[in-house]
Amino acid sequence: MSARVLYVFFTPSPEEVAWAEQCTGSSESCFALVPALKCFQKMARFPSPDEIPDVVVDHDRRCLELAENIWPDHGSSPSAKAHRKLVRQRQGVKYDAGQAWAIAATAVRKAAHAKNNPADLINVAIEELLRLRLELLGYTTLEDLATSIRAEVNATIFATILQRSGPNRGSARRRSGRQVDVQPAW
Repeated sequence: MSARVLYVFFTPSPEEVAWAEQCTGSSESCFALVPALKCFQKMARFPSPDEIPDVVVDHDRRCLELAENIWPDHGSSPSAKAHRKLVRQRQGVKYDAGQAWAIAATAVRKAAHAKNNPADLINVAIEELLRLRLELLGYTTLEDLATSIRAEVNATIFATILQRSGPNRGSARRRSGRQVDVQPAW
């Protein structure tokens, strides 16, 4: 990760540091909240602690002027959940996995009639979730969603083509009048 990326995306502002300090009761807890905030701002979701690169952790440690022996620690599970809630409130984002899944599915289904690449379909879902200020679903969830919906839509398109080709859909005539069997590629 470049120094520029670290500076632009992962350097907390003085106001963000003050907010994190006000919301937490210890250096470790504040140190956990700041990278959670900065990563959420960049990714629109919360990465697991092992997903956050060491370089980001070290950068935020320096920004917070903490000793090398201090590590990010949300504390108990309820504290981690409270930190996620604080970040969502600050960012104006709603967490509702069921609603996000339904919205993503609708967006992907609509786009799948014009796009076939799973990455394009995932991007459509991400854009719609961001537009509606919803926390993003995990990448694997979006990938599975795009893959299954794309398969459904493609099957419907193929069935429509077969139906429209008429009762002799398995054969075609050459100019000579001879009949030649044509097998669908799928």
